[in-house]
Amino acid sequence: MTKYKITVYAIAKNEEINVLKWYDSMKEADEIVVLDTGSTDKTLSLLKKCPKIKVYCEQIKPWRFDVARNKSLSYVSSDTDICVCTDLDERFKKGWRKILEDNWHHDTTRARYLYNWSFDSYGNPGTTFYLNKIHTRNNYSWVNAVHEILVSSQEEKEIIIPGIVLNHYQDFTKKRSSYLPLLELSVREDPSNDRNTHYLGREYMYYKMWDKAIDTLHKHLELPSATWKDERCASMRYIGYSYYQKNYLEEAVMWYKKAIKEAPYLREPYFDLGYLYYSINNYSESEKYLKQALKIKEKTISYINEERAWNETIYDLLSIACYYNNKFKESLRYIKKALKINNQDKRLQENYQIISNYLKKDIN
Repeated sequence: MTKYKITVYAIAKNEEINVLKWYDSMKEADEIVVLDTGSTDKTLSLLKKCPKIKVYCEQIKPWRFDVARNKSLSYVSSDTDICVCTDLDERFKKGWRKILEDNWHHDTTRARYLYNWSFDSYGNPGTTFYLNKIHTRNNYSWVNAVHEILVSSQEEKEIIIPGIVLNHYQDFTKKRSSYLPLLELSVREDPSNDRNTHYLGREYMYYKMWDKAIDTLHKHLELPSATWKDERCASMRYIGYSYYQKNYLEEAVMWYKKAIKEAPYLREPYFDLGYLYYSINNYSESEKYLKQALKIKEKTISYINEERAWNETIYDLLSIACYYNNKFKESLRYIKKALKINNQDKRLQENYQIISNYLKKDIN
């Protein structure tokens, strides 16, 4: 095994709850560099207590994530062979360094690895995709004010190392209100950037700005570079959801059906249409599309995944739809599946009793 000098680098602000766990995960590296961008809690004092961490302080004004990351990268020692960019709410599974060195070659420039962005209430991975923030020291820089990406000025040789797993534990108490104006800035700077246009449309949807969401997501779909079907499907689903929120049901159904046609191998568009029909008490159509969703057995490794299409929710909805469609045995079967995933939910337990009692009564 070749020995490489490995440096982890990160930016931080008010991360006192994460510092020690993050350090314990990253200390397999030779060097750790953290740029603090203005913490007012105990982040700095905790970072300085960790022996491998080199701490730098600088406030970035106006704030941009790409500028902050490039500044933190600039503090990485020039003799570093492999740079590893992480955030303080992330943790590597132990042993990551050995796996990295075992797979890295002299001509490798970048590595892709598994990233668990979210977890369910039982600690199982929810949204999972591949991340590629491990790279060589030179010829790389960060671009985009938010949802920043790493770009190379050289020809890349990227490898996939599925044995490396990075887990994300988001602090939902931290405000992320800066994301919307930064996304608007990013799209103004590069209107042809399909990924950021999609993100901006999604952000408008999160903020319930339905018309702006619809217009922006239309722009995403019209971009020549917007060719990834999974993301196009998501834009269509978000347009459908926005129309539903505006109470334009025909348009919502139309866009959900377009999403299904765009990516028929994904469970999410079937689920979303099934959920729409459920919400308007059309249980026959709801049952139809939710059952089609269940035919999709393989969950893709993509940030597009929606957890509720893969957890107990889909079985819960199907159980209710079947109940109202007078399919009581099917209803019982689906509620059992929901409870197998989440047996602590009182409403699911109550539904199980209602359905069971009805079947017993019907038999008697």
